[in-house]
Amino acid sequence: MNLSIIRMKKIVVFCGSSIGFNPIYKEAAIELGNYFANNHIGLVYGGGKIGMMGILSDTILAKDGLVIGVIPKLLQKEEVVHLGVKEMIVCKKMSERKVIMSKLVDGYITLPGGFGTLDELFEALTLNQLQIEQKPVGLLNVNGFFDATLLQLDKMVEEGYIKAQNLKLLIVADTVTELMDKMNTYKVPEISPIINKVVR
Repeated sequence: MNLSIIRMKKIVVFCGSSIGFNPIYKEAAIELGNYFANNHIGLVYGGGKIGMMGILSDTILAKDGLVIGVIPKLLQKEEVVHLGVKEMIVCKKMSERKVIMSKLVDGYITLPGGFGTLDELFEALTLNQLQIEQKPVGLLNVNGFFDATLLQLDKMVEEGYIKAQNLKLLIVADTVTELMDKMNTYKVPEISPIINKVVR
């Protein structure tokens, strides 16, 4: 097991382009944004000005923190792109955005969101399971938003589709402070092989 403590200078945050119905999600984005700004952690995100993305980036920009947007050309529209973000990387495809983000950051955090948010979370976990990366992957389970997702992961372990050991790749916490404490002291777990070897 790798016992080194990771000093995260930039973190990508996956989150929704909506703010949801409950104001607690907006408050969580503001709290995380303030944590980043106060601790000199740069935000890498999807480049939008709307929803959770907009709340998070606006919070950090208001404190003169570092914000880097990565947005596909097809989403580079005035009603979507955050014109206040000075460092905006425009790429061709959604898949290219993930690669760029991966190269820029030291860790991943997921806040409440929709299909795209879950897609990005599971890609980050897959990269770590394949040992292509060894970066902390955090899930802020504010208001129990991801409870059902976590139950599904347990079911996948129960049915033999995920190794129980590999669930340690996902760092889960209910509060920003707890999540960041866990990510700052993350120790890369030993990963079980994805495919069982066939004995001949």
